[in-house]
Order: sequence, then structure tokens, then C-alpha cells
Amino acid sequence: MRILSAVVVAVLFTAPALAQMPHINMLPEDKYKTDDEREQDKANQKAYKDSLSKIPDAKGSSDPWGAVRSDAPKAAAHPAKPKTKTGSAAKAGQ
Repeated sequence: MRILSAVVVAVLFTAPALAQMPHINMLPEDKYKTDDEREQDKANQKAYKDSLSKIPDAKGSSDPWGAVRSDAPKAAAHPAKPKTKTGSAAKAGQ
């Protein structure tokens, strides 16, 4: 009776684990291609490469806000005057 209950417990523990395993077909049914299929694949690859070579190169900027922005931020015309400890601008003679 102990052996039977141990077997039942083992089966109950393995059932959820088997339900989580992916169902992957490790042996595909059509793993060999015929000569016609190989020629068709080569023709498809050649057509794909030819179509890629027909795509023009991007020449301009792809910045959608380029026309909205100004050319460049303006630099300060003159450097800021140094400030004293009190926060007022320093005079030239001091």
C-alpha cells in the first residue's frame, strides 16, 4: 500500500510539470527540400537582394523639427560682470 501511494504522489507531482513543457516538434516532417524548392529559394533571395539595391540612400536630415528651430543658439555678446558677496555688480575701479 505504501508503494502504491508513493507512485500516486509521484504521478501527481509530475503532472503539473509536464503541462508546463512546450510542445515543440523536434523532428520536422519536411526537412529535405527538392531541387525545385532550392531553385525557388535562390530566385527569391536574388529578387530580395535586387529590391534592396533599388532603395535610394537617405540624403537629407530626418529631423522633423529642423525647420522650426533657429540656426544656432546665440552666444552672449559680452561676458557677465562679476558680482560681489552682496550680489551687486562690481565696479571697474575696485
